[in-house]
Amino acid sequence: MDRLLMIDDDLELSELLTEYLSAEGFAIETAHDGEAGVKKAIEGSFALIVLDVMLPGFNGFEVLRRIRAVNRTPVLMLTARGDDVDRIVGLELGADDYLPKPFNPRELVARIRAILRRVSPELKPATQPAKPERLTVADVALDFGNRTVRRNGELIDLTSVEFDLLALFLREAGHVVSREDLAQKVLGREFSPFDRSIDMHVSNLRRKIGHELNGIERIKAIRGAGYIYALPSNDR
Repeated sequence: MDRLLMIDDDLELSELLTEYLSAEGFAIETAHDGEAGVKKAIEGSFALIVLDVMLPGFNGFEVLRRIRAVNRTPVLMLTARGDDVDRIVGLELGADDYLPKPFNPRELVARIRAILRRVSPELKPATQPAKPERLTVADVALDFGNRTVRRNGELIDLTSVEFDLLALFLREAGHVVSREDLAQKVLGREFSPFDRSIDMHVSNLRRKIGHELNGIERIKAIRGAGYIYALPSNDR
């Protein structure tokens, strides 16, 4: 049974979601302010954290910042509907996904399970093809066993989404990957033209692994098509 931590000051919503998620097979712990949320997130062992942006004390962004300074536990942020700034800031700080309020609890469960499938190999379908232990393209080496990435031997700190995004790009290096495929294979959901989360994750990934590879754009946006990861001529 996966343990989830829910950090939200809405006591009624927390109680309702605890009941709903428990019925779906999750073990839930709650915190209702930023300080208590950080303490539990750092001291406990959780499969995933559901984190509201609006919290008393310090807000969800500060909670996320403090969590990310210590561990890489996946974080799903709850944001105000229509507030793109909250979503962008959350993704930039290392959130794995976001869900605007109000939401259908079934969608919350779907988002949680999509994230857990990405980070927990035992939850993936048995029919899924086995991945190589390591994947290297030019200066970037990705290790699936310990989910680490190095560029020229230097360890690069990526979120779970950024890791899976990079893995897909490296496997498809030299080929265009559509936003639809990125959303389905990395975020575990259908692509929406109004959802900018993929673009934000790509932007964060570029910043961390470097914008250029051998003098050319490493991850290039192809208008109306998607993205392509540069493949050096000697790797073709």
